[in-house]
Formats: sequence, structure tokens, C-alpha cells
Amino acid sequence: MIIRKIGFLVCMLVVCSLNINTAMAQSRSYEGVITVNPVRLEQKGDFIHVDIDFVLNNVKVKSARGMDFIPRLVTPGRTQNLPKVSIKGRDEYLAYERELALMNAKEKRNYEKPYIVEKAGKLRNDTIRYQYLVPFESWMKDARLDVQRDECGCGETALMNIEEFGKVTLERVWTPYVVVPQFAYLQPKAEEIKQRDIQAECFLDFEVNKVNIRPEYMNNPQELAKIRKMIDELKSDPNVKVNRLDIIGYASPEGTLAANKRLSEGRAMALRDYLAYRYDFPRNQYYIVFGGENWDGLEKALETIELEYKDEVLDIIRNIPIEKGRETKLMQLHGGTPYRYLLKYIFPSLRVAICKVNYEVRDFSVEEAKEIIKTRPQQLSLSEMFAVANSYEIGSKEYNEVFEIAVRMYSDDPVANLNAANIALSKNDLDAARTYLAKAGNSPEAIHAHGVLNLLDGNLDEAGKLLEQAKAAGVKEAAANLDELRKKEADNQLFDSFE
Repeated sequence: MIIRKIGFLVCMLVVCSLNINTAMAQSRSYEGVITVNPVRLEQKGDFIHVDIDFVLNNVKVKSARGMDFIPRLVTPGRTQNLPKVSIKGRDEYLAYERELALMNAKEKRNYEKPYIVEKAGKLRNDTIRYQYLVPFESWMKDARLDVQRDECGCGETALMNIEEFGKVTLERVWTPYVVVPQFAYLQPKAEEIKQRDIQAECFLDFEVNKVNIRPEYMNNPQELAKIRKMIDELKSDPNVKVNRLDIIGYASPEGTLAANKRLSEGRAMALRDYLAYRYDFPRNQYYIVFGGENWDGLEKALETIELEYKDEVLDIIRNIPIEKGRETKLMQLHGGTPYRYLLKYIFPSLRVAICKVNYEVRDFSVEEAKEIIKTRPQQLSLSEMFAVANSYEIGSKEYNEVFEIAVRMYSDDPVANLNAANIALSKNDLDAARTYLAKAGNSPEAIHAHGVLNLLDGNLDEAGKLLEQAKAAGVKEAAANLDELRKKEADNQLFDSFE
């Protein structure tokens, strides 16, 4: 156990000799000499250990008399008595035993039990060892220890002559120094024009070899509703201006590429015409794009289902180019069994049309942005989010939440990831910080954040190198964190000296 001395005032029991001359002996309860020797006054854990030796030298107590020694912890504002040591003559001891025997249960519960009761009707030359644990309380750090003597049992006590012994020894519990780092956030560059893209996929059902849309046909009502909902929300938003609408058509792999291109483009134009009839966008804002045969969609679909020979199908898709006869290989695989399954159950879902809308969002004031971030954070730029964050107290819940929203909206942006890493570090979430820093780039501020990560993780040598590098690059927070590093190093050395 690690022990240290601390300076709370205490008077330890020292040799207290009670020399009795012949004249005084007539009024005293005992004859002989009682010496009080201090042994231990030490705090460990939740307790103070009080050990005292009462040495009896030719001590004999008068038959009907007795005396009590009462140790006390004393401060100017508070006193706590410890259990007493009681030494009695023959008759007094017998009376004490009778009193105990006649007590009822309630009296026994309320009885203040002494530490020990000793009989000294005959000469005694021995030692009474006092060993007591006192629950430690904060006020005791300023306490001293003294002892009272009561010879009549009537509460009339006299303070014994005690000399100062020295300082108490207390348990030293080493509390590691907790590093309090500073963080270097980066302000994102402002967007000159806030352009955004949003898209909706729809799986339209067409009659065989036809390209006209029947809105009521099969699943078309639900699929078309998805696109209308997206466009309606944009048109109703006064903060948005639509720039263009891309209608992208994908074909399933069966048939020739030329035929698939014709069908997908025709179906994309049909969707354009459907939208142009319902909305007032200029015709030149619509763009038709042939997305190609939807092999990527096929691969993703296969990964979600159980299919016999699936591994062989995926191998053909991934390793045989289209121009080298990929579809033919699939048709020949195991007599065409897997291909027929794909043709019936998977290919229809690959004939997808995507409506992608490009739009602009106006700039917002800080107060406007504080409301927008709650409902449509995608409309804010990183610089606007940064301004919102800095409208709150640094380190507050609101401050942290803004940077966390920012990295969700801009998951690949180095600045967003750096600032999110700083938030994670401030919470001591080192795993999250590592994840963000992997995308934070290598700016001086990112190097500084790596240094802070190592500092918090206990890698002090590496932390020192990175923080020195950041300091040389002009990151002002690095100097304060280097001071924290030196404090931690000194603390570690102090701990090592205790072992």
C-alpha cells in the first residue's frame, strides 16, 4: 500500500506518567504509575487506525473506585469521543458485572460500550493494548488527538498532560493526473453556390416491348408517387431553386445492348413526359440518360438471396466482360437453370428509372441556420454549420451536436471529420476519434489531433513528436498540450517513485 504523510494537526499520545506522591494518593483512585505510549495514528482507506499502549507499573485500584481513559479527536468546532478504557477495583468491577447482568434488551442496545473494562484489585504490571478503527470523515484532516481521565465516574474529567508527538501518517492514494487538452478546429471554406442532388428510384411496370407509362398499371401508382413526393417537397420549399432533372434509365441484361438502349431511353422519355405534364419546369431542364444494362443491380440482388449455383453466377458476372459473352455464359451455366430463375424473378426489378434533381439552396443567417439544422441539415453548408456551432458555448451539448450532424451530412469531408474527431476526443471516445481521423487528411490541425489522441491514449513519446510537428506548423493549441504532456510525464515519474 502506498502511504504518504499529510499535514493535518494531531497531538499523538506520548508518554504520560502519572506520578503519585503520598499526599495525593489519599484522594486518587489508584496507586502506581500508568504510562500511555503512542503506537499508531494512521489513516488507511476509509478508517483512521488508533493504537495506544496503556502500560501499568505496580498499579492497584482501590476496591470501590475506578477510572476511565477517554481518547478524543478534537477540532475547534467538533469533538468525537472514542470508546474508553476502564480500569476498576474489585468491588467496582463486581458492581459493573451485576449492572450488565440486570440490563434489559433496550438498555443493552443503548449502552455505550467501553473499549475494554479491566480489573486491577491487585498489583498489575502489564500492558493494555488499545486498537481502534475510526471511520474517516473530511473534518478529521484538521483534528488532534487528546485523552481525558475520569476517576469518579461522574463525568468530571481532567485533560491529561500530552505533548505533541508529530504528524499522522495517512494512506497515499495516487490519483493519476488527468490531461485536459485543447483542440484545434478548422473553419470550412464557404460554398459559393450551394448545389445539392437528390434522387428517387422507381420500378415502373411496362407492357411487353412498350415504352408508354400507364400510371394505374400494376405497381406504377406507388412507384410514381415516390418521385412526385420528392419533387413536391422541393417545389414547396422557398429556399430551393431546381436547376435540372436527370431521368436515368437502366435495362435488364437480357437481349441485345441496342435493344435495351432503345427500350430504356424510350421509357425514360416516357417518365419525362409524365413529369412535364404535371410540373411547370422548362423542357430544357430535363435530361435523358441511358444508364446501361444493370449488371451492378443484378450483383447486389444476388447478394441478398439464396440461389443454387450463386457463387458460379457471381464469378461469371465479376470476371467475364460483357463483350466477351457474359450473358451467353450465364445462359449456358448448368443448362440455363440459374439464368431462367434470374429472368423470371430478378431481371424485372433491374428495369429501373431514376429521377435525380439538381437544385440550389439559398444562404442562411446564423439564426435561420439554427432552425434549418433541426429539420433539413442537408441544406446547410459546412461553413454555415460551423457558424451555428460557434453560436453556442464551446463544449456544450448543442456545440457538440452540430459537429456530429456535420460529419453525418458530409461523411467524406476532411474538415468535417477533423472537427468531429475533436468532439470525440473531448468526450474521451478514442475509438470514434480514430475513425474520424482516418478521413481527416494531413493538415497541421489533423496532425495536432493525432497528437492529442496519443496523449490521451498514453503514448506520450508519439504524442510529443506529433504535437511538436503541429506547433512548428503554427497550431497555437499545440503549446498548451505540450505543457499537459510534460505534466503527465512528471506525474508518471512520481508514481514510479512510489512503487
